[in-house]
This record gives sequence, C-alpha cells and structure tokens, in this order.
Amino acid sequence: MFSLYKKELQSFFYSPFAYVLTALFMLIFSFAFVTSIASMDSNTLKFSFPDIFYNNFFYFIFIIPILTMRSFADERRGGTEVLLLTSPLSVTQIVFAKFLSIITIFLVMMLASLFFPIWTAVTGQVMWSSLICAYLGFFLWGMVCIALGMLLSSLTGNAIISAILGEIIMEGMLLADSLGGTALINAYPHLNSVISWVSMQRRFVYFSQGMFRLEDLIFFLSAAAVVICWNIIAIEKRRWSHS
Repeated sequence: MFSLYKKELQSFFYSPFAYVLTALFMLIFSFAFVTSIASMDSNTLKFSFPDIFYNNFFYFIFIIPILTMRSFADERRGGTEVLLLTSPLSVTQIVFAKFLSIITIFLVMMLASLFFPIWTAVTGQVMWSSLICAYLGFFLWGMVCIALGMLLSSLTGNAIISAILGEIIMEGMLLADSLGGTALINAYPHLNSVISWVSMQRRFVYFSQGMFRLEDLIFFLSAAAVVICWNIIAIEKRRWSHS
C-alpha cells in the first residue's frame, strides 16, 4: 500500500499539477486575505481567518474536483487499471492509498496558507483556538469532498467529466445550504431539519467560532467513510468483472 501511495505522490510532484493547484489555492487565500485587510475601517476591530474559508467555499470547491479527477479515470484511460486491479493489493488498499495521497496534497496546500496567520501573529494577534478549529473543520470538509471526487472519477472513467460532475454536485451542496435559509424551505420544518443536518457548511460555522463539537467530527468522518465504502464497492465490482 505504501508503494502505491508513494507512486501517487510522485505522479503529483513530478508534474506541474500539484504546484499549479497549490499556487491557485494560495492565490485565492492571498486575495481573500488582502481583501479582508483592505476592507477594514476605523470601526473594525479585527478580521477572521475562519471567514476567509467560509466566504470562499465556492472557490476552494473549484479546486477539489480538479485534484481528484485523475485518481481512477487516468488508470482507465491509460489502460493501467487492469494491472492495478490484478495486483496483490486489495481494493481497500488501492482506494486508501490514492485517498491518502490526495489528502497529503490537500494538507500541503493548507500548510502553505499558514504563512498568513503566522505573519499576522508576528505583527499582531491571532485567536489560535478559533484558527485551529477552522483549519480542522476545513480539513474535514475537504476530506469528504475528496472522497466524493474520487468516487466520481471511478464511476465516470473520464477525468474531465469527473471534474465537471464534481463541480456541479459540490456547488449544488452549497446551493442547498443557501436554500435552507429561505422562507420556502422554512415553511417545511422537516425538510429544513434534514438540510440542516446534512449541511457541511453549517457545521463548519461551529468550527469557525472555535467550537469543537463531537457530533460534527463524527458527521464528517462518517460521511467520508460512507463515500469511501461506495468507492471500494464500485472498484470491487469492476475488479470482479475483469476477472
């Protein structure tokens, strides 16, 4: 499993792919940071790093499907999927190796963005409890999206289609969050409660406020686990068809 994990990481770092996506992530974060500073007036006491994540979900989501679109689609396009599925590795090991490699790239992006709060701490003050919770919440949210992107890559077999579907579904999730606060949805309490329960964006609000809730942690981990299990089942089914 470690050999496949290492191979996947090398495929990212031996090409411009990981560097371009990391640069794009930093560009979005930098622009949000500078905009937050520039918009401060005499009545503004502080700005919030968690708000940078929350207010730019739309743009950060754009990166995730691009990061995951090649995970399984390229194996099918390049004809290496049969070799991978007939290797001594189990399907679970294959899926987790690819999942952990993409998570590693995502962590590198997040670690790069720590430059801004560290620089702010040198010249001012940072609420580290809120910042740590925000980074944890953003990582958990990204983990679920990565699992979903990998599932789409394994189902479609085309990297471009996988990315497009990922964008549509993930942006649709944000749209559902926005609709949850409308009068139309509020008129149906049961529907509103369901949207609130599955809303990752609303759960992130608690992390952004420095509140670590066990139920939110369990929700994100469970959601990622369920999607990964679907991925394993989809790959296992295709493995049996090849054999």
